[in-house]
Amino acid sequence: MIIGIGTDVCSIERLSESLKRTPNLAERLFYRTEIGLADQSLAGRFAAKEALAKAIGDPKLLTWNEIEVYNNELGKPIFQFHGRTALKMAEHGVDKSWLSISHDASVAIAMVVLEAD
Repeated sequence: MIIGIGTDVCSIERLSESLKRTPNLAERLFYRTEIGLADQSLAGRFAAKEALAKAIGDPKLLTWNEIEVYNNELGKPIFQFHGRTALKMAEHGVDKSWLSISHDASVAIAMVVLEAD
């Protein structure tokens, strides 16, 4: 059963400027393995987390730096939830998450589908 679907776009330049301007913003938005990635990759991950918030329906359930986006051996983006966010996702019945990220020119886009068995 689908719990929710979300999509989001992120300006790569705008995120880059925000990260340079605001101390510790990267630590608040990204999981420790994501910090230091290229701006294009960070924008994709930011869009993924925004899309996740829309799919779950209540962004207060999420702690941004407890959400990790990584690529599997084939390059497919995968969510890994940590800490309180992992507990909240389980409490809401999320068994599977599907994520697609793309970049083109100056924007990144992400789409998320959340499922429960």
